[in-house]
Amino acid sequence: MGFFFGVDGKKLQRQYKKHLSNFTTWNQREHSSEWLLFPENMGQYLSIDEVNLSMGELYTVVTNKAAKGKKGAIVAIIAGTKAEIVINHLQKISPVKRNQVVEITLDMANSMKLIAKKSFPKAKQVTDRFHVQKLALEAVQEVRIRLKWEALDKENLEIAEAKLNKTPFVSKEFYNGDTAKQLLTRSRFLLYKSPNKWSESQKERAKILFQEYPKIETVYYLSLKLRNIYNKNTDKSVAITKLAHWYNDVEKLEIKSFNTIMNTIKINYDSILNYFDNRSTNASAESFNAKIKAFRNQFRGVRKVDFFLFRLTKLFA
Repeated sequence: MGFFFGVDGKKLQRQYKKHLSNFTTWNQREHSSEWLLFPENMGQYLSIDEVNLSMGELYTVVTNKAAKGKKGAIVAIIAGTKAEIVINHLQKISPVKRNQVVEITLDMANSMKLIAKKSFPKAKQVTDRFHVQKLALEAVQEVRIRLKWEALDKENLEIAEAKLNKTPFVSKEFYNGDTAKQLLTRSRFLLYKSPNKWSESQKERAKILFQEYPKIETVYYLSLKLRNIYNKNTDKSVAITKLAHWYNDVEKLEIKSFNTIMNTIKINYDSILNYFDNRSTNASAESFNAKIKAFRNQFRGVRKVDFFLFRLTKLFA
């Protein structure tokens, strides 16, 4: 920009920061790296999430869904995720405004639930569906990875045995050209998708994978069943019944990772089921986090946190 106007870039940046931007007279500058509050942006439907601002430094961000990630979206940005600190700052907003919040979407972190409970006592908490589905997908991948290590161990033993017997080692290939190790490695992405989104090669690979490793097929369709509970049900009572059937399937399976998911769902049962009232998700918070990261990348990182937050709030608060 400085080159375009025929001036030194660093000088232009310094002039903008100290004179043109009003940063020096910003009324929240003194505490900006610790907390920022914009009570005027409070709405009935909020999202709360954490974001990595720079170099692993986490901030808790509260946004108003009605703003759709534009001007007026930021309600609060608070350094850290420690519940006591975040609650202390959010309670600086008047109780009248905080009690107007009727719903807040969040992840399954206990700190976030406590923040929502103490700061917005009249708001219904909704656990984000995508965090629940992500746990199931990760459990499927955990089974795939474990079987991959077993396949690697088996191949290593066969290679060692071939060397001992002084015979050439020939790795077994399936009809699509994959070895067992390659099959389990290349199946990673298809297990994230629904069958109707598989390419022809993925359909072929999935057929072989499920024939050779039926446990992967079982856990894959179990995770798909959980996704379909969210996708195909709008009635909370129906979702409760479907979830109970899903519990039964998990208990029969006796796989530790899926038992952990089941217990996690039970702990967050009420807030997970609240999704079916308005089908609310934390997508707006995730989208806003992506905007923060894009803004950070545009300026090649965060040199001064206070000035970065000043520019961010000028756009979104």
